[in-house]
Amino acid sequence: MPLFGNTFSPKKTPPRKSASLSNLHTLDRSTREIELGIDCGAPVMNIGGQSLKFEDGQWLADSGGSVPGKELQRLKKRIVQLEEENNLLKLKNEILLDMLTETTAESNLMERELEMKSYRRKK
Repeated sequence: MPLFGNTFSPKKTPPRKSASLSNLHTLDRSTREIELGIDCGAPVMNIGGQSLKFEDGQWLADSGGSVPGKELQRLKKRIVQLEEENNLLKLKNEILLDMLTETTAESNLMERELEMKSYRRKK
């Protein structure tokens, strides 16, 4: 028998409220998109005055103004021009190395021939 009164009796908990009063979870996806306007397009951000758009898994420069588009075209042409020049210089370098190799080989042969002639004269 308890000393100070009644035995332990917790208060009754109030009934839980409904998780959501909305019926949107019962709608299918297409109806939800129409109702809520979920299709908001590709994400866009502005960094350093440059507008970037996320399309097909890559961030692309948004061609909003005419100046960045022209600048981009000019830079692409310059890249192509520099790549062609680089390839030409690589080819010239290869040719010069081949020429150097050939002249070095000829020089070594001539030195050996001179050594052989001088050796024969001494005998």
